[in-house]
Amino acid sequence: MKNSSATLSARDVSSASYSPQENRTLGFDTVKATKLNAFGIVVSRYGLALIILIFGVFKFTNFEAEAIQPLVANSPLMSWLYQLTDLRGASALIGIAEIALAVMIALRAWFPTISALGSLGAILMFITSLSFLISTPGMWTIMEGLPVPTDGGFVMKDIVLLGVSIWTAGEALLIAQSKKTQLKHK
Repeated sequence: MKNSSATLSARDVSSASYSPQENRTLGFDTVKATKLNAFGIVVSRYGLALIILIFGVFKFTNFEAEAIQPLVANSPLMSWLYQLTDLRGASALIGIAEIALAVMIALRAWFPTISALGSLGAILMFITSLSFLISTPGMWTIMEGLPVPTDGGFVMKDIVLLGVSIWTAGEALLIAQSKKTQLKHK
């Protein structure tokens, strides 16, 4: 079976010219590994959507509005929000955007193009969030000669969420393109 991709599809597994029992790694045959991969895909996509949704809902609380104030105020990408509205209003606008992105990502099974747009929006959101590590004073300190996140440690999780967003965008775009091709050939 030739496959230059790191990910096997169900089609790859079904066209394999060997028995699943003949090819095992760590006790997993190809069928079990494919099922594990599929489960990981679901957990990644809907876990991402859930995390973004929770972050978005939390933006409507006074606590969160105050907590993100130093980040937003020092960001060249977001500080303009405080010119439009007050502290709670800016936080609510961010929350609305996050909730919308979460819902869009979760629509992948029915609307892969909309899901891809949600994931692309999440990519921008997490890049913006990671920029706080540079734009916000006090996010880093030097300990024993090494830079260490202080207040910025909680933003570091956004590196992984950025990666998942990139993956979900690519996967949803591939599904949307596949559906588009199938419709052309009908």
